[in-house]
Amino acid sequence: MEARLKGTASPELFEGIARLYKVIHAGGVEGRLLSLVHLRVSQINGCSACVFASITSAKKAGETDERLHNVVAWRETPFFTDEERAALALAEAATRIQDGAPGVTDEIWNTAANHFTGEQLNAITMEIALTNFFNRINHTIREQAGKTW
Repeated sequence: MEARLKGTASPELFEGIARLYKVIHAGGVEGRLLSLVHLRVSQINGCSACVFASITSAKKAGETDERLHNVVAWRETPFFTDEERAALALAEAATRIQDGAPGVTDEIWNTAANHFTGEQLNAITMEIALTNFFNRINHTIREQAGKTW
């Protein structure tokens, strides 16, 4: 499979995305947790380029292979904290809006709100949204894992 677009995005687009990332990473959420959120959303959407990128980013931030291999089954493993579980549940609920899932229920939101400040919830929510944005672009243009990141 060959990518459909190669280097055609405008510098202004990249500047805007860079500003979003700056705001997200200034939101008080540990980079490792943002990488786990990015990974889980990308797994759900089947985006190999973003799965690759999130694993690379998480490893640079000190994440372990054991935890990375188990993000896909985070509910059934002992490897994640309650805070991480709340973020992963929020990521799944916000991402699965087309497959009959109930979305972000009050229970999911309230659990996350018990672990994170408003600023942190904004950062996590924006990370989820931006990851979904990239997943859809990558599907559209057939971006491949390891080719860009």
